[in-house]
Amino acid sequence: MKASEVIEALALLANDTYAMDLQRFFKTGPGEYGEGDQFIGVRMPDIRMVCKHHRAMPLVEVRKLIESPFHEHRMAGLILLTMQYPKAVDKQAIYELYIEELAKGYINNWDFVDVTCRAVVGEHLRHNRNKLFDLANSDSLWERRVAIVSTFPYIAAGDPSTSMELAEVLLHDKHDLMHKAVGWTLREVGKRCDEALLRSFLDHHASGMPRTALRYAIERLPEQDRRRYMAAKTSS
Repeated sequence: MKASEVIEALALLANDTYAMDLQRFFKTGPGEYGEGDQFIGVRMPDIRMVCKHHRAMPLVEVRKLIESPFHEHRMAGLILLTMQYPKAVDKQAIYELYIEELAKGYINNWDFVDVTCRAVVGEHLRHNRNKLFDLANSDSLWERRVAIVSTFPYIAAGDPSTSMELAEVLLHDKHDLMHKAVGWTLREVGKRCDEALLRSFLDHHASGMPRTALRYAIERLPEQDRRRYMAAKTSS
């Protein structure tokens, strides 16, 4: 299987009008976080459908997709990694490819991170979390987001400790996309692991948290508690 086959299949599903919508949605203008990214206009279900027919593609060809200038090609390559990882003989090779492409800057938008990092980075580092803290201290927004989102397999397994420690590290990140990711992670800790742990964190940090992170973190709490935590933020 060749990367060119996936590219040809995606081209048949492309839509120029949708591509323009995606360029606006993913903030591709000058100075925006997705500056310069290019789209051909393929919807996510269609990308997944194409990937299902090419899931056995060699990693050397997957790399070509991830290093494409077009967003949907890169997404297809990353989705292929998530499809291959669970049954792969050499899981390390898939993980290393993901980390290499992240470092090169090809995994460079929130949808790439949120759709794919848990299934590769998160699963691979289930028993070795040190790399997540290295990523959390990176200058790269996308490496930092991979760090916190990759803790979701820990949460699913009932272990919120890594998520909470990384939330502390990243709580005052300057980028709004990190505020959303941290708040989202805290919300899931409360939902899936320990609401009391979430409340304890909020009791200590609500007044100083970025507003976006706080709003995400408290989404599933009763209305009176949401009001109390937002009031703590307002009065600080």
